[in-house]
Amino acid sequence: MRSINNTRFNAGRIYGVFAAFACLVAANAAVVEPKATDEILCNPGMGFFHFCYSGRLWAYGGELKPGDTLDWMPGTTVTYMRLPWSYLEPEEGVYRWDLFEAKARPWLAAGKKLGFRISCMNISIASTPQWVLDAGAKGVWRDYSNTGTKSMVWEPVWDDPVYLAKYENFLKAFAERYDGNPDVAFVDLGSFGKFGEGHSDILNKMRSSSDPAQRKEYERICKLHIDLLRRCLPNTYLVVSDDIGGGGWMKDPKTGKPIADHPIFEYCRSLGIGLRDDSIMCAPPPNHWASAHFGRKFAETTPVIIETGQITRRLEKGIWDPEKLLLCLEDYHASYLGVHGFPDLCWEKNKHVWRKTANRMGYRFELRRVEYPDAVKVSEPVVIRSTWVNTGVAPQYANSSLTWNLLNDEGVVCWSVTDTRVGMRSLAPKWDGVEKPQTLESRCTFGYTAPVPDGGKDVILNWCRKHHRNDPGEIIELLKPGTYTLAVSVGRKDGKPEIALPLAGGVNRVYPIGKIVVR
Repeated sequence: MRSINNTRFNAGRIYGVFAAFACLVAANAAVVEPKATDEILCNPGMGFFHFCYSGRLWAYGGELKPGDTLDWMPGTTVTYMRLPWSYLEPEEGVYRWDLFEAKARPWLAAGKKLGFRISCMNISIASTPQWVLDAGAKGVWRDYSNTGTKSMVWEPVWDDPVYLAKYENFLKAFAERYDGNPDVAFVDLGSFGKFGEGHSDILNKMRSSSDPAQRKEYERICKLHIDLLRRCLPNTYLVVSDDIGGGGWMKDPKTGKPIADHPIFEYCRSLGIGLRDDSIMCAPPPNHWASAHFGRKFAETTPVIIETGQITRRLEKGIWDPEKLLLCLEDYHASYLGVHGFPDLCWEKNKHVWRKTANRMGYRFELRRVEYPDAVKVSEPVVIRSTWVNTGVAPQYANSSLTWNLLNDEGVVCWSVTDTRVGMRSLAPKWDGVEKPQTLESRCTFGYTAPVPDGGKDVILNWCRKHHRNDPGEIIELLKPGTYTLAVSVGRKDGKPEIALPLAGGVNRVYPIGKIVVR
């Protein structure tokens, strides 16, 4: 960190209504140019996610020791649980939330988050509970190939009213526990298609039909499921698979060219629902993925989630390329990345690119320069100018606020001022190798002074003076004069720090910048 003292600082023209405060910056100022660390950060709304359950109770968290939250895979912020509905509601109204919560406890204790998908159709297990079929839900039993074997799998009639009503009751019970829960990072649509990805033999024919009526029917049924999920979980970040829109392989029936967008994707964006692609490294070369153009469109407003195909199968086929983890992140502007497989295998095959990948994922706020008065007066407004760069591939959708703190010699925060005029969402990410620095100007007032009301009738004041205890005198000062450390933090609008920054010396996500004298 380079510090330059006694440098002339002209605050210049402060945008908007704050132009009048340019004169409030002290003539003598400090200029600090922090050096960013290469530390892998764990921040909300982004990170690697771990497959605790992948439709199988034993994979892939079954090998982990109790309490292992994968701190040895830095940047892992979410444990992801994808299970069939039949496991979670084996009898109508009897719920096995303990399948989730027994695994979740240590992750929540470590400050990490949860992700969910509850699927209704898979290719190796009966995913819709038998009691739903017994209640009259319509569907068909089908043969599905699964790595050389075949299994009979029940496919619902996707708009069957009994099926939808029973699943809605389940979602309502799930919502009582998890909707709006701050420990939940995201929930996937799981009720529509194989694995919840919106495709099956029947659905594929409808979706890609040259008959517009068939395509409209597919969209109608798809919206039933999207609306159901949004209705039951109105306060949760929801995502759909790219395959709902046909993935990158979907062609325009008229032109034969890949579609640029899909009506279902437009509908999802209108509801604040995001996108995930479960098929990274599954498509033909050169990139082995196909839906980045959809991802970039969603990334303008919501976090994008990407997930590799099963690493064991990719390794067997000889198409695993760790360098492509970074390339696909940048192509999709993704905030979350899951490597689908056993954690130790994922780490072994990718650890040499892990840091580089982690430090581009989602958002990453680098503080490049701070200009601030090296001396201020209590209660008098001043301006702090800071220049930031988001070196990640995505915005920070939560739009956190910037806070300036004064620390005493013990590192205790004695005063803080949060600038809510400009949120960190305004920091555009680094795309196509181009950084977009932005300078934020924060108007701060440190401390507060006020005359002590004294008409001789304040019994507490009279008692204090009589007993020589805590006599404030004539003026109360809530911040004592002295030398403090100016420190920066990013987080909630109430000033609570939440975002880790690549800066040295931080404690509890509050990072020292330099000394400042309060007179």
